Amino acid sequence: MVPYQPSADWQFEVPTTGTKRLPPAARYVESLTHQGYGFEAAIADLVDNSIDAGARNVVVSLLRDDDRLVSLLVIDDGRGMDDATLDTAMTVGGRQGYDDRALGHFGAGLKAASLSHADSLTVISRTKRSPSTGRRWLTARARADFSCDIVDPGYCQDLVDRYDGVIQWQGTIVRWDRVRAFETITTGQADRYLNDAIEKLETHLGLYLHRFLARDGFNIDIVVEDVRTTEELDHRGVEPIDPFGYRVPGRAGYPRTYTAPVEGVGEVALTAHIWPPKSPLVSFRGIGPLAERQGFYIYRNDRLVQAGGWNSTRSPEGHLALARIAVDLPSAPNDVFNLTVKKDGVTVTPAFARGLEQAVDAAGHTFAAYVQEAALTYREAARRATEPQRKAVLPAGKGIDPKLRRTLRDELPELEGEDPIAFRWDSLPPDVFFELDREQREVRLNKEYRQVLNGGRRGGLNDAPVIKSMLYLMVNEIFQKERVRAVHTDNVALWNSVLVTAARCEMER
Repeated sequence: MVPYQPSADWQFEVPTTGTKRLPPAARYVESLTHQGYGFEAAIADLVDNSIDAGARNVVVSLLRDDDRLVSLLVIDDGRGMDDATLDTAMTVGGRQGYDDRALGHFGAGLKAASLSHADSLTVISRTKRSPSTGRRWLTARARADFSCDIVDPGYCQDLVDRYDGVIQWQGTIVRWDRVRAFETITTGQADRYLNDAIEKLETHLGLYLHRFLARDGFNIDIVVEDVRTTEELDHRGVEPIDPFGYRVPGRAGYPRTYTAPVEGVGEVALTAHIWPPKSPLVSFRGIGPLAERQGFYIYRNDRLVQAGGWNSTRSPEGHLALARIAVDLPSAPNDVFNLTVKKDGVTVTPAFARGLEQAVDAAGHTFAAYVQEAALTYREAARRATEPQRKAVLPAGKGIDPKLRRTLRDELPELEGEDPIAFRWDSLPPDVFFELDREQREVRLNKEYRQVLNGGRRGGLNDAPVIKSMLYLMVNEIFQKERVRAVHTDNVALWNSVLVTAARCEMER
């Protein structure tokens, strides 16, 4: 090495005298707990890992012990990991090789997403060729010296066996304990918390992973499980929420695909949509404020990484609420589009804005003209006579199939901040088909008639959708009343008489 010679001239290369290894301090782990991951985004990051591992079934299980939530698990039937692969996955800053189609990008999601919400992260996995193995991070210990616990192999196998309906020959379980949000739930509020948390999680996963959920053979389920008996207290399948899932476009001739020449990337396709005005669909109104959901929907390897926003190419405006544009990022790395670590947005360089100015479709229509037509469609609808509004209802809750709940939300406006109406089977007198528990906001159905309503099939949490949907519509108004009037009591008696007779007729056939 040439000794440094002082000089008055500018040094174009900084002179050095050697190298020194400076590993991160253990308190670096603390920074992972302050990454700003939302609860739903953190779970989505774990599901991304499952998809990258080839999983076809993913279960998010919230474990409940009476009125306490004690743990959260994400279980998948992907390829699984052996000891060496698991060590890499659990290393802070560890990185695996990602192929071009992987959803993982930075090698930080598992640790940052988990430790943002839980003080204990355990990962247990097995492959077809290796036994169950596990590692655990405790935030307090990791802060001290990066120590990671090796989980007892017997317990690893026990937990895998507990969820063999999902894992079978291979798969992974991510377990969160000491979840900080769970510890804030006060006595008697677990049901309210769970319903709210699951609704938000369903919406987030349904939106950001909608392309995967629309495929045959890929499923995400959210389960509430009794930690002692393993009984499922709630079970909901996540349905895709397509942000372009309207039935008829808001303007003839759409969607249109524009091609933008972006310097440093090449041609970028922009599939521009105009939503029908005043659409009641969840995929339009149920995914957030309309002002935030206009603009670009950016995908990376079919995973939605930005749901709305104009990326500094224009400001959000009320009359652009119907404008949504799908953009698929190029698979090759580039300097124009940069994905955030949390995969909740994309930053772009000015090259993208310049490309938009030159974007045209096959017929020569410009992207700028599309923006004008989207605004015109909104303004034309605002000038028309207002359409009749359906009366707002209490939301549908536990016991109603998720697909049915989605349709009800699409068709009926919901009262904000209200507890949902739940359904469950119970032992009731033979002459009573159902009864209402207004305090619990629950419809209890006579289990004597359960089998006949299910056509002889085995019942489940979300069974008998026809009768439940009818009762939901019939009794919704009664649950909204502060006091039940005589006419409502008489209606319930009438409906019980008719339904009991109908059920008995069906049993005699």
